[in-house]
Amino acid sequence: MPEHNEDFGKYGAQGRRGSELVARRLDALSGGIATPITAKRGLMARLNYLTRTEHARAAARAAGLTVTDRTLRAWLAGSRQPSRASLEKIEGAYRTVRRQNVARHLLQRLNSRGGTRVELHPLNQSQVARPYQRVVEYRSLNVRKWDRIIGAWAAGDQRTLDDAWTDVITDLGSQWGQYEYVTNVGFAA
Repeated sequence: MPEHNEDFGKYGAQGRRGSELVARRLDALSGGIATPITAKRGLMARLNYLTRTEHARAAARAAGLTVTDRTLRAWLAGSRQPSRASLEKIEGAYRTVRRQNVARHLLQRLNSRGGTRVELHPLNQSQVARPYQRVVEYRSLNVRKWDRIIGAWAAGDQRTLDDAWTDVITDLGSQWGQYEYVTNVGFAA
């Protein structure tokens, strides 16, 4: 079995870690507020999402949004604007709470009917000199168990997500190392 890529991109290959693209795709599937947080509408929508119930407030505090209730009321009333650092905390807390809220639903959808077909688009070798290029092709596989992947994604644990994704792509056989870095990972739920 091949080892992990230690020096990816040394000869000019371009791509991203598959686990990173899986997390990005799961974020897209989880939906959420499309308006940017810098717009008043986007900020208010995120604050309402994080404060509408006591459970949401507790999850926001656990995710790192630790401001006083007075400050939160002032933001909601529009009498004060959050600083740039506070906007980043609000966005981070929103993403974390949103992931936790939709993880169970996504897991159910991805595991249904025997799993979900995943498409792997190979890395871009257009900048690699001909002698160093390897033959890679578009591949697909059926992921039957998404539990570890969704759990790591919902927790925001990139290392565990990477390990879980590596376990999945080993099903490609001896070529799995060629798909550790890819240009795109596609699947639908």
